[in-house]
Amino acid sequence: MRAEIERLVEEIKQSVGLLRRHLDVEKSTARLAELNKLAEDPNLWNDPQKAQKLMQERTSLEDSLGGIGKVEQELEDDIGMIELGEAEGDDGVVAEAEAALKNLKKEVARRELEALLSGEADRFDSYLEVHAGAGGTESQDWAQMLLRMYTRWAETHGFKVEYLEESEGEEAGIKSATIQVSGHNAYGWLKTEAGVHRLVRISPFDSNARRHTSFSSVQVFPVIDDSIKIDIKESDVRVDTMRSGGAGGQHVNKTESAVRLTHIPTGVAVVCQAGRSQHKNRAQAWDMLRARLYEIELKKREEKAAADQAAKTDIGWGHQIRSYVLQPYQMVKDLRTGVQTSDTSGVLNGELDDFMAATLAQRAFGTPGADIEDVD
Repeated sequence: MRAEIERLVEEIKQSVGLLRRHLDVEKSTARLAELNKLAEDPNLWNDPQKAQKLMQERTSLEDSLGGIGKVEQELEDDIGMIELGEAEGDDGVVAEAEAALKNLKKEVARRELEALLSGEADRFDSYLEVHAGAGGTESQDWAQMLLRMYTRWAETHGFKVEYLEESEGEEAGIKSATIQVSGHNAYGWLKTEAGVHRLVRISPFDSNARRHTSFSSVQVFPVIDDSIKIDIKESDVRVDTMRSGGAGGQHVNKTESAVRLTHIPTGVAVVCQAGRSQHKNRAQAWDMLRARLYEIELKKREEKAAADQAAKTDIGWGHQIRSYVLQPYQMVKDLRTGVQTSDTSGVLNGELDDFMAATLAQRAFGTPGADIEDVD
């Protein structure tokens, strides 16, 4: 077996070993057997919330354990094919098996990242808000570009996207927007994107074709299920209703049904205008408010709470987590991890996995953020 293939096989084996230790296969297998037994209980669904939580845990364990078993079997099959091809002098079979090994390595890398998503709320669906910074049309156009970027990322990964609120800019772009991204581990992935995003480009709105810098912020919080109780006093919440027309956005309803809830003690405000029913929008807004307050509690329990929150407070210079430079050269650089790429078109079309993966790994392994220089 060639040295390159041997190295590839060894890397996959090491990754599988890490996955097995992270999952604690023996303990997880015993837990899955216990969950399967509980699922056979005809009285399980007498408590729908408990049943749903149990079934979610069972599905997650089945996927994790089944994935490891599948990888191990495919690795064994590929090694066998290579040995057979080499014994018979069939280079085509060896090349085919080697290509399969490379794809298997990518699959293992994806599962390693999934293993990092073990936070309390990572498995939940996610709300994502985009807000334009100061700068008028420039920042509003950038906010719309970011919204499209995340929508494309979500759709590429098979997630469902629902527009909950969108406020159009005066000339172009958006002032703000809120979407709900639904799918397995949606919040776990998207939480890495919270912060200020900086764009440098030749402005399409400047007749003198000068270079402009724009800022927009992204905020992410989990869609919590009924098993998590967040008590909110109605007296602490101001309710405003408004018309969703005018600058209501192309994706949302435009009737007398928009609802804004403001939690007075924290200043947290949410808006929902997606539905035609004010009752439905009010219920959705309460769900969003509970999710925002839950996310705040999660942040308090994280070591980086102060830094993360500071990154959201000022949508401007010095607070950005990532810079996107389109002129005079092409570069996207993450200022937390140092990950960068010249494929700006790919990134703006939703190719964000490398950035998300690096941030997840940094958080999971406690690697301190380096002093990374921004791009001009």
